[in-house]
Amino acid sequence: MRLPLTALALVAAFSAPALAETVYPATLAGHAYLPAMTMVLPPADAPRDAFLSGKFTGKARNEMPMSVEGDVGKAYGSHTTGISLPFVGQPVQGMSGFAMNTPGDGTYYVLTDNGFGSKVNSPDAMLFFHRMKPDFRTGRVERAETIFLRDPDHKVPFRIAYEGTDSRYLTGADFDPESIQFLNGEIWIGDEFGPYIIRATADGRVLSVTPTRLDGTALTGPDTPGTVVPAAAGKDFRVQRSGGYEGMALQPKTNLLWAMLEKPVLADDGKPEGNFLRVLTFDTAKGDWTGKSYRFRLSDGAKAIGDFNFIDDTRALVIERDNGEGDAAKACKPDATDLSACYPLPAKVKNIVLVDTASVDDEGYIRRIGHVSLLDIADPEHKALPGMKPASGPFTFPFFTIEDVVRVDDTHIMVANDNNLPFSGGREIGKAANNEFILLSVPDLLSAR
Repeated sequence: MRLPLTALALVAAFSAPALAETVYPATLAGHAYLPAMTMVLPPADAPRDAFLSGKFTGKARNEMPMSVEGDVGKAYGSHTTGISLPFVGQPVQGMSGFAMNTPGDGTYYVLTDNGFGSKVNSPDAMLFFHRMKPDFRTGRVERAETIFLRDPDHKVPFRIAYEGTDSRYLTGADFDPESIQFLNGEIWIGDEFGPYIIRATADGRVLSVTPTRLDGTALTGPDTPGTVVPAAAGKDFRVQRSGGYEGMALQPKTNLLWAMLEKPVLADDGKPEGNFLRVLTFDTAKGDWTGKSYRFRLSDGAKAIGDFNFIDDTRALVIERDNGEGDAAKACKPDATDLSACYPLPAKVKNIVLVDTASVDDEGYIRRIGHVSLLDIADPEHKALPGMKPASGPFTFPFFTIEDVVRVDDTHIMVANDNNLPFSGGREIGKAANNEFILLSVPDLLSAR
């Protein structure tokens, strides 16, 4: 017999070992989406190069629009996604962060990431963020405004891809923006390549770019300008590729940014220093690091995090995930050779974790209070949209990268995925994932201490 989630939470709390973590129930309260194939035109003063994006995602330059279909990659079954590159315009894809504070007009600040996944293949992918308004009554997401990042005042400390232009718009060859916050009319962005903290005006003009320092030493990665080949992992750089600031929470009252690396830092031997992530604090008033850092322990099976946002003065939500994608009910058999109708690496760990930053042990670990599983969401009122739910069982959010979470009110949170257009599926084999937004009722999680 399958116990309901409320019963499972009690079992976990009273019968599990002392270090076990409580699993709280989650109920789907709303479901909306932005179609995968959603494009925006660059500003009129952008280089002509930016009007056709994704030209460098293959082995050679490709300027024939919509000529090469995307697929999820060999490790995930090489399923095609039905959407082809290059794109006319810029893809809105890749929801990679929610800001805790809102503009006050019913919209949320939402960040798009670097474009197509790497520094090398994204020089024509423009960087921008949005004001978006999900409507859980109609199931639609309104894109109210898109703001393009630019560097007219030459604040970026290295040569950018559009260096010689008057407009100096930023691209995915410059930064990989993965987390966003809104404070006192300004935007703060956490970048993965540097990793850097970027401060910008609300209309996208860069004000400052701050490199990272951990324990007084520069913290860099393989994509940091200045890192040259050959470079020894763990010695010449310590941040893993795609391991910079995936989550960056803004703490109320203190206005400190708690910047969390996506993956474990590398030790001198080039291997991860442990199954935990570094969290560094940045003083927005001083524009500098505080010198304090903490640790977030990953649960078994989790490989990275997706977002990080406070819900009050000390408690915060963290998305942790494995590298899986797709419904476990459609997992490939161990000896399968035909992977066309199954998921070789189905999703197994997709959690929203509640932590208490005021409770830190002697080793610097932030206390984990409990979590909800995004692979076991009750849907008694049938809120899931047609075509975006499992054939049977609970509602799931089985995407490779889930990178957005924010508190909505005392009982609800909102979660969204990064669909890596056109390289991720997750919801349906052979079809690119949409940008899905889900509203979850999680009163037990939000009230936990």
